[in-house]
Amino acid sequence: MTGLIDSHCHLDRLDDVPAALALAREHGLAGMVTIGTRLSRAQTQIDLTRFDTPELRVWCVIGTHPDHVGEEATPEVGTIIRLAAPDHVIGIGESGLDYLHGAPSVRDAQAHSFRVHIDAARQTGLPLVIHAREADDDVAAILRDEHEKGAFPFLLHCFASGMELARTAIDLGGYISFSGLLTFPKCETIREVARALPEERLLVETDSPFLAPVPKRGKPNTPGYVAHTAARLAMERGMENTALAELTTRNFHALFKRAA
Repeated sequence: MTGLIDSHCHLDRLDDVPAALALAREHGLAGMVTIGTRLSRAQTQIDLTRFDTPELRVWCVIGTHPDHVGEEATPEVGTIIRLAAPDHVIGIGESGLDYLHGAPSVRDAQAHSFRVHIDAARQTGLPLVIHAREADDDVAAILRDEHEKGAFPFLLHCFASGMELARTAIDLGGYISFSGLLTFPKCETIREVARALPEERLLVETDSPFLAPVPKRGKPNTPGYVAHTAARLAMERGMENTALAELTTRNFHALFKRAA
């Protein structure tokens, strides 16, 4: 499936980046976004954009994942804005709430970090990439509260939530990205959401090296495998693969405006 963009991967976690890029070319990808999980390592993501070429674009997003907020100093808005200045940085994140891995004692810190990242997204106009895991109600509440202070672009990545959070995101102007979870047999709820959402808000991703889609499940994931997730999304939406690729790539550029 040519022309796809993997909107969320972790190139710094892959064993062999050149091999992953070669496989992405074989699958006809147009580009990928490598995502930061620690703001203190933002330069690692920026350095990975050296692999960017006209034929296969490589952009990055910088920020601190909620799982790491207790391990690093809470970033200041100005620091995020400064680190996000290079052209290849096209978004802020990933940030959000994770109540599966995050102990109750760090939930306040996660929420504070989330709001700091939102503020940076609001001030820069760069999209915020949001991680939401078993925290739907609180993610929705923070999004609504922060939206009242001023709109900001955002993406719920690796969607694994219910319809209520999806509708909240859409109502606030957000986008939703589907990963290999969409292909897992037990994830019918995610497929229901994928079928119901407006087409102009859909993106696809791998979250590689995690969550390899069927038929690659059980293997390390890689950006090229986004084609399998996209094919399943096309099937669920009753679309041709080519149309789905064109749609999600168009949506990607509508959201990530710096990804010229």
